[in-house]
Amino acid sequence: MSEPASISTGIAGRYAKAIFELAREDGKLDALEADLGALEAALADSADFRDLIGSPIYSRDQQARAIKVLAGKMGLTAIVTDTLGLMAGNRRLFVLPQLVATLRGLIAEEKGEVTAEVTAASALSGAQQDKLAATLTKNVGKDVKINMSVDEGLIGGLIVKVGSKMIDTSIRSKLAALQNSMKEVG
Repeated sequence: MSEPASISTGIAGRYAKAIFELAREDGKLDALEADLGALEAALADSADFRDLIGSPIYSRDQQARAIKVLAGKMGLTAIVTDTLGLMAGNRRLFVLPQLVATLRGLIAEEKGEVTAEVTAASALSGAQQDKLAATLTKNVGKDVKINMSVDEGLIGGLIVKVGSKMIDTSIRSKLAALQNSMKEVG
């Protein structure tokens, strides 16, 4: 891991642990999970929001005021709103994506869940995702949530990542393996 990435992860981890502990003590993990959904949507949908948290051209004051207004509009809990304000004051908003991911992991661990990153050649139906989740739950021993993405370059099949394990049944990888074995022969 590069040094800036590990620094960002470390900063995000400290904020995430504090937020998580406060929310757990107050019995507000469900509200925290809703806040994370709102923040993920804002990060995914708004280039202006991503600019606000990542650009050095905004002062601490400007970031803090903007975050306070946005948190109010998004209906975020006081814990998350106050933490975002503190992060803005400390010029740490740039770690927000890592903070959200770390909090998702802490909440999943608390619930005994694990997230499977699934990449498919075409979108899976709800029934297919449920069947895959059930199969993974049997193998992993924990409830599995699926984070689905589509990559048409796979041609067919799936790539499933659960924790440090990866299963690649894509046609693209099988063709690459066949190509490599053919190079070895000739």
